[in-house]
Amino acid sequence: MTHFSKEQIFTVGDAAAMAEELVSNSYKMSASQWLWHRYDVKTLADLAPGEIVEGPFAQIVRYRGQKSETSLGSSSYDFYKICLMDHTILSALESDRDLRLFPFALYILCHELIHIVRFAKFLQSFHASQEEKMAEENRVHQKTREVLNSVRVPGKEALFAFYKAWEAPMDAAIASQ
Repeated sequence: MTHFSKEQIFTVGDAAAMAEELVSNSYKMSASQWLWHRYDVKTLADLAPGEIVEGPFAQIVRYRGQKSETSLGSSSYDFYKICLMDHTILSALESDRDLRLFPFALYILCHELIHIVRFAKFLQSFHASQEEKMAEENRVHQKTREVLNSVRVPGKEALFAFYKAWEAPMDAAIASQ
């Protein structure tokens, strides 16, 4: 499987920093509120075999965390890992020459961070039915577009055109249910 280069890792890191700021601003969250949502972003090189999937550009894996100095279950918390699929992202970039890594990674990371905020605020269950997951994907794509519409990012129009092709199958799947 293809991994991000060092230069691409820096680009993804810049996109992650911007995505965090955009999503926290969109949900009007202070820095202390944002840090409460415990998550990490990992690329393919740092993923365990069970965290790697074929198809999606990323997935969120939820773990239960607990501070080492506590023994009570009430002190446990959700820890989310955003698992980026380098190989799938790079394949999409190769297939669509209009796409650029920074805006693509920004979209993916905003999208995944919006999911995490929605899980943490109990706006969506992590263990929803398949039908509800499809509806949630549509809501999160709409919110991601809304968040990114507020900023100027070179390559954003090509990115939105790319994702427009992905929205139609989701809309059809939701309408048929």
